[in-house]
Amino acid sequence: MLDIYPDIDRWLEEKETIGLATVTQTWGSSPRPVGAKMAFTLSGKISGSVSGGCVEGAVYEAGVLSIKSNHPELLHFGVTDETAFSVGLACGGKIDIFVRKLDPRLYRVARSELVARKSAAILSILDGPAELKGREAVITQSNQLIGSLGQNLDQQATKLAFPLMEMNKPRAVTLELAREGNLNLFVDVIAPPPTLVIIGGVHIAITLASLAKSLGYYTVVIDPRRSFGNPERFPHVDQLIQSWPEEALQQVELSSNTCVAVLTHDPKIDDPAIKIALNSPVFYIGALGSRQTHTKRCQRLEIDGFTPKQIKRIKAPIGLNLGENTPEETALAVMAEIVATRHGKTVDE
Repeated sequence: MLDIYPDIDRWLEEKETIGLATVTQTWGSSPRPVGAKMAFTLSGKISGSVSGGCVEGAVYEAGVLSIKSNHPELLHFGVTDETAFSVGLACGGKIDIFVRKLDPRLYRVARSELVARKSAAILSILDGPAELKGREAVITQSNQLIGSLGQNLDQQATKLAFPLMEMNKPRAVTLELAREGNLNLFVDVIAPPPTLVIIGGVHIAITLASLAKSLGYYTVVIDPRRSFGNPERFPHVDQLIQSWPEEALQQVELSSNTCVAVLTHDPKIDDPAIKIALNSPVFYIGALGSRQTHTKRCQRLEIDGFTPKQIKRIKAPIGLNLGENTPEETALAVMAEIVATRHGKTVDE
């Protein structure tokens, strides 16, 4: 949803009536993942994608009707649809897309959480009794609920939503009603972009920060050495901290949405940063250096009380083995390993 926020913000300022289409479930081969979104207006403006381009026309038409009638709809596209064939769903693929009118109040709550670099979840009832279908609420990372799903469903929905928020996994889940049976709820997790913390403003870091920015990462460069960590070398990073890691990392949230690349080759800088990262839930820790360098690093960490299981979290030598020869190619190898790790992929050498 991050890519369509600027357009939605502008349309709200222009007093446009806005609809939102969200992929809520996929089966088999699908061009866009769960959580993918397309925003649209009654005046014909479109932002984002739910299918790669081929079912957007049908989604837009259904979305306009949904706005005008003020009735949300859950759309189904599968192997029997002519449009599904052209979008690549013919090999057994299906997608569900939920269309409804955008609630500006709930949108602004989720938006403000993102600005503060916090997660939120938009809870939408996809089906069930007519009086409940389409009801929405927002749950924030601090457990604040804005809006209500009704019929004492808020507590149950919140309980289901929080684990998905922690995993950054939007998903359709089932709520149990006392009499009417079950209904489907979509937990649309809205999370800030992942953060890449780079320790050391070395040559590799310049390209690495640029690559990360192009992929939507929030970038942080830490280096106490002013000749390396300065605005002239890193004019486009989101945060540049000219301090030693012990002090600098107090200014950065090391969460499960954070990755750390340690690049200086200097144990006085690298080791403290690695120790702090190992005691955090970051999803990736990589350290530059040869295998021999890393063996010595591991020995120092063991002396300082870190277990083999903890030390194994460190990717070293850092980056995928792409046969790289230049700093720019090394940066690409590092970024590739970060992306693979974030998506739960393991790549053998």
